[in-house]
Amino acid sequence: MSTYLHITNGDVTTEILNNLKLDGEIITWREMLCEGKTTTDVGSEDFWKVRFDFLNSAYKVTKKTFIDFTLKEYRNLCKQNQDEIILWFDHDLFCQINLVAVVSWLKKYRKGRKITLVQTDISDNSQSRYGFSGVSKENLIKLYNERVTLSQDDIEYADYIWQLYCSDSPLRLETVHKFNPSSPFIYLTDAINAHLKRFPSMENGLNNVENTILNTANTLNLKNENELVRSLLNNQKIYGFGDIQYNNKIKELKKLFSSLNPVKLSEDGIKVLHNQLNFYRELRSDFSYLGGSKKYSYLYVNATDKLLKL
Repeated sequence: MSTYLHITNGDVTTEILNNLKLDGEIITWREMLCEGKTTTDVGSEDFWKVRFDFLNSAYKVTKKTFIDFTLKEYRNLCKQNQDEIILWFDHDLFCQINLVAVVSWLKKYRKGRKITLVQTDISDNSQSRYGFSGVSKENLIKLYNERVTLSQDDIEYADYIWQLYCSDSPLRLETVHKFNPSSPFIYLTDAINAHLKRFPSMENGLNNVENTILNTANTLNLKNENELVRSLLNNQKIYGFGDIQYNNKIKELKKLFSSLNPVKLSEDGIKVLHNQLNFYRELRSDFSYLGGSKKYSYLYVNATDKLLKL
């Protein structure tokens, strides 16, 4: 009989699968590779050093937490050698970047294994907002039974997107990710488009996520930072961020707020929001990366939906 390994996008999905009592072992992929610097060699010593340095710097993750939460689960993955590997990843940027990284790892270390993909249906609003946690038990079984088998070409394609994501230039991602209409990675194009919009805009120096934070703060009558974060979480669909990501972003933009209790933009915040002031110089950092590219070495030109290298 065939043996199965399920790799999930997080602990919530792992708990869901445990309740479904599907055959096979479950590994939880505990990373957020959509944030911070990445290198192509997933699982290598250098890869994990780069990731720990980022998580420690940006989110104060301790070495013990990193080892217990991420590395131990990865080492458990390395011990698995099942016939079929089933990937459970949602449609958002957070999951899609993790997905191509995992496929890249599987290409190198599990060559010849059958790899299948379970995906949510974003035409269903609850699945669009909540991912697998918004799917009923019956529909989860249906999604599982309809899982797609990845061909070698699919595996090569995902690996190639990962290589480009980790490169020092995002420019090739602008076109390459659009030319595979038969790909089973049906949500990857939108995710990469969202990724490219995370580079600072030419208009005001803020990226799409940062501008969304300002716009939400200015539009809604919010009592405190928690309400702001809750509103961002409820209205996002493509990024898949959690509260810690938004709290971190708000902290980076603190000079554009006159108050977070209640939530109010400063005069400069209003000017930036209306493209009357460019905040690029104040935010610029040589240590800020999106994948393998320096965030502030490129500008996103909204008028053309293109990136410009500085």
